Amino acid sequence: MTPAEESKSGEKRLSDDINVLEAEVAQLTLELERTKLAVREMMAAEDPKNGVFHHEEIFRLQQDKLRLEVEIQFRTNKINRINLGISDMEPSEGLTNGFLF
Repeated sequence: MTPAEESKSGEKRLSDDINVLEAEVAQLTLELERTKLAVREMMAAEDPKNGVFHHEEIFRLQQDKLRLEVEIQFRTNKINRINLGISDMEPSEGLTNGFLF
């Protein structure tokens, strides 16, 4: 798939540069820590006796937290694949030998 086709499909591909991926992991980790702190603050700000609830904001922040964790894991896996010399487009060794695994 060419870069033009990727942009048309809307797929966002990860970089093949380890330095870029590590910088993105660092940035996402900071954002993850901020999100975790915001969840704790929202939970602490709730006051059930007075009817103060922040369930929608907490739920949204928790979704963001999970998304960030997945983004970090994707980039970490990509770094590991690059370090091991595994290409995304290569079939596994088992497929060439007639095995699925």
